[in-house]
Amino acid sequence: MRRGKRRNLLTLVLGMSVLLAACGTDSGGSNATSAAGAASGNSGNTEEKIQIKYWYAYGEKIEEAKQELVKRFNESQDRIEVVAEYQGNYDDLHAKVQAAFAANNAPAVSDLEISSTGTFARYGMITDLTALAEQDKEKLQIDDFNPGLMGNAYVDGKLYGLPFMRSTPIMYMNVSILEEAGLDPAGPKTWDEFEEYGKVLKAKGKTAMTMPTDIWFYEGLVAQSGGQVLADDGKSALFNSPEGVAPVEFWKKLAGEGIIKIPVGDEAGATAEKDWANQTSAFRFGSTAGVAGAIEISQGNNFEFNTAFMPANKSYGVPTGGCQLVITSKLSEEETAAAWEFLTFMTTAESTTYQSKHTGYLPTRISALESEELQSLYKEYPQYKVAVDQLAYARPRPMETAYPEVAKIVKNAIEKTLLDPKVSAQDAMNEANEKANTLLSK
Repeated sequence: MRRGKRRNLLTLVLGMSVLLAACGTDSGGSNATSAAGAASGNSGNTEEKIQIKYWYAYGEKIEEAKQELVKRFNESQDRIEVVAEYQGNYDDLHAKVQAAFAANNAPAVSDLEISSTGTFARYGMITDLTALAEQDKEKLQIDDFNPGLMGNAYVDGKLYGLPFMRSTPIMYMNVSILEEAGLDPAGPKTWDEFEEYGKVLKAKGKTAMTMPTDIWFYEGLVAQSGGQVLADDGKSALFNSPEGVAPVEFWKKLAGEGIIKIPVGDEAGATAEKDWANQTSAFRFGSTAGVAGAIEISQGNNFEFNTAFMPANKSYGVPTGGCQLVITSKLSEEETAAAWEFLTFMTTAESTTYQSKHTGYLPTRISALESEELQSLYKEYPQYKVAVDQLAYARPRPMETAYPEVAKIVKNAIEKTLLDPKVSAQDAMNEANEKANTLLSK
């Protein structure tokens, strides 16, 4: 999904030995093994096949799409076999990859949540793809990737990942609830309109939104307020700026008025999805990756569903999210070549068209976006296209090595503010900013 839960990488890197003890048994073997001895490198020799492992995050329709694409790759040629293995959410996956890397048995290829790219690259865990991309520039056509999704592919000017299943947060709407309440089914366009919708819905016995305190959503509301979460050089935080405090004050006000519900804990995201599916809440923020599933839910529960931009404050604004595909380091030349061939297959226009239709993730290539197949899909199901249009207001996520730990600090500060009426948003964000600066300045 993006989605959501991509924290604690700094702690994981610094505590590698602890991770190895905790996660080593889940590493699943070597990064690449030969199905019949070492690969020869001769494309005409079909007796030997190199086998590489691909570790991925998330199940259900996302897993279905990834497994189908792996199947297509394996059937497209007879020199390489990819074994795809599910590893949980992004947090789980990243921890297991790091532990396996420390034990010299990491997978050859992995999903990598975009904000974690800097950490993995700077600690030498993933391969610089710049030379490979230049070598295969005619085949790769890197300029065909949507520019709005390339910001997190580069670290210190070098290419480390290819956009794969990419997303932005969007607003999911139960149109049936809105119409029953006499509200415009197009949904609120601004924060003020959202509050007005919420007051009407509350009077009708509905919650406007159930929302976890997700740093991804917070980044979006900061952008909508005209701010950014870190300074341009990434060495200091801006969480206690007026733009950084505004989202927290807004949420605290709405929660205090009973307009929104903010669950906490590990099940907060699942609670938000459940409340929306059960028609307790009219809206929810979520990754575009959930569009296909939401269509099925709305049809099964007999209500009309649509999507919309996240409401604007001073302007619209969203972070991008999701994952890119990376190649781990410490591979042989043959393994790296096999992994690169797999990456280029998984990110073709045909592959991105398939996975976008199957899940709702953004099409990463311009040629896929402009294809008749996706344009027809958008006409039939306009819910898919909202995230594509919203990319005009999208920003890359911070990739500072300390940011995953910083994000955890900020999330805790937001939750403290929302749960304790005596804690002001400004005071909580001042404290969070001070802690964040200590980490970012190292």
